[in-house]
Amino acid sequence: MSTSSTENHEPECSADASGRTGLSAWRALHSHAEAMRGVTLQKLFDADPERCGALALETPGLYADFAKNRINGETLELLFDLAEQCGLRQKIAAMFEGQKINVSEDRAVLHTALRAPREARILVDGVNVVPEVHQVLDKMAAFATNLRNGQWTGHTGQRIRNVINVGIGGSDLGPRMACQALRAFSDRGLRLEFVSNVDGAEFTEATRDMDPAQTLFIISSKSWHTLETLTNAATAREWILSGLGGDNSAIARHFVAVSTNTHGVTEFGIDPENMFGFWDWVGGRYSIDSAVGLSLMVAIGPENFTEMLGGFHDVDEHFRTAPLGRNIPVIMGLVSVWYNNFLGAASQAILPYSHYLAHFPAYLQQLEMESNGKHVTGSGEQVDQQTGQVIWGEPGTNGQHAFYQLLHQGTKLVPCDFIAVIEPLSDLGHQHDLLAANVFAQAEGLAFGRTAAQLREAGSPKDQIPHRICKGNQPSTTLLLDRLDPRSLGTLIALYEHKVFTEGVIWDVDSFDQWGVELGKLLAGTIAEELTADEVPSMDHDASTAELVRRYRSGRGRGSTG
Repeated sequence: MSTSSTENHEPECSADASGRTGLSAWRALHSHAEAMRGVTLQKLFDADPERCGALALETPGLYADFAKNRINGETLELLFDLAEQCGLRQKIAAMFEGQKINVSEDRAVLHTALRAPREARILVDGVNVVPEVHQVLDKMAAFATNLRNGQWTGHTGQRIRNVINVGIGGSDLGPRMACQALRAFSDRGLRLEFVSNVDGAEFTEATRDMDPAQTLFIISSKSWHTLETLTNAATAREWILSGLGGDNSAIARHFVAVSTNTHGVTEFGIDPENMFGFWDWVGGRYSIDSAVGLSLMVAIGPENFTEMLGGFHDVDEHFRTAPLGRNIPVIMGLVSVWYNNFLGAASQAILPYSHYLAHFPAYLQQLEMESNGKHVTGSGEQVDQQTGQVIWGEPGTNGQHAFYQLLHQGTKLVPCDFIAVIEPLSDLGHQHDLLAANVFAQAEGLAFGRTAAQLREAGSPKDQIPHRICKGNQPSTTLLLDRLDPRSLGTLIALYEHKVFTEGVIWDVDSFDQWGVELGKLLAGTIAEELTADEVPSMDHDASTAELVRRYRSGRGRGSTG
């Protein structure tokens, strides 16, 4: 890909009255989008059959093919100009330097420090945080080793066979996704479960047929105030005590905590020595490689966890040092902006062709939509363009028999990310070849479709031809992993972390706060009291919500609500 964007440009001012849409590169991209509307992927490949050579990049263990995107050299140059005018390279440097780029919370953003080598030096308020990071990692490793080899036992002296991670959001989605992704590397003598939903059915099913004497809970709550997590933790506490004769001293052998609230953890009954901390410069959706990943380290072992950190760090260095024209996450982010803001796409499909990556689309939903679903800029002004996008998807080949019909013949523009693996972890001969054939075929079919002429030549009945035509021109990026192992998973996650960062810089939003999440929590607290109170004389709600509360109370036998 072009590297002419590596010249040192000063970013244009982005705080003027017209915001991002007033930048010259933004205006040029709008004009370019109009010129590109009649240019299909078929025409782009006809004009340059070998365009994959210029539109593919590699990093250790991964090949990224951007050739099936609706872009050409001019598109990329204009996107690189936009990145320069938005100060992307300066923002990248600011993040790695520990500057407080989470402006609404006045915090540094240093998930990259979680996978920095021991000898690295990363300052936050003048303090090198790397030694603290490795102190926690070492403590995690010692605990995981002791649990895996049977030295850590439960209250009755029995070996721990079941580990249940209790958290929500980033404290659940990350380790849940990674434990599934790396299941082939896990200790099969341990049963790993995850409880996040306040719906009691999840806890009931997770603990079904488990022996409390052989069960350990990891309670993951940074503040120790998260309603769903503490509700489930209290239920877990009752379950353990009920199964072990009500002896409160059992709590210390069947619970550990991932938190920063020593008082709350101690009050719960967990020994502070078994509390694993992290820092306010780590956001929940970026915390899988912190103590939040303790359940993952228990599952796969410290050495594999360290390998995963190495994959993260490889991409961190690539993102930090590679010129924009050779920078994979930068290009991923810029291409996303191109579709979102200039071609009108509202969503992106994440399509991993791997059973092990079944939870990856859900993980990316939080990463993308919680990070960049914002309506104001970092300075608090209303944005003047669309931000964020809807992320959805399902592993192949299952998705092919569900929603691919819309992708091939629907009317919506849906850019797709295909994720494929060369070397399988479960090699059943031709099955993996068939899986790979499907992912490559789907990307090709979406790009080039099937014409009426091709259908006639194939002998399709005349009256069916209109129904069988696939117009093509649906764009996609293919990420091809050599294999799915701990290091490559770290690589894959970090690519998307930095892709999201790139988008956030272009849109001028704070990608690291999530104030919108608070509103529902606040309202739920009030309504919960109204649902459970003996009598509620009045409610300050709209008529719809008030009626729903009344009907729920009536159905639960709690009488009138006034």
